[in-house]
Amino acid sequence: MAQLKITLVRSAAHRLPKQRKIVKELGLGRVNSSVVKPDDAATRGQIFLIAHLIDVEVIK
Repeated sequence: MAQLKITLVRSAAHRLPKQRKIVKELGLGRVNSSVVKPDDAATRGQIFLIAHLIDVEVIK
């Protein structure tokens, strides 16, 4: 299964509470922080909701 490297490139401050919660649940604390998550439906759904704040790379 592929992995996704998710990097926060824009701040979650002044965003909707739901979007701030998703950023925190993914483990992203500060701008330019990164996490590696499995490529599954739940992660893809979270990425869809905050796509304007993050950068995603596929890692094999």
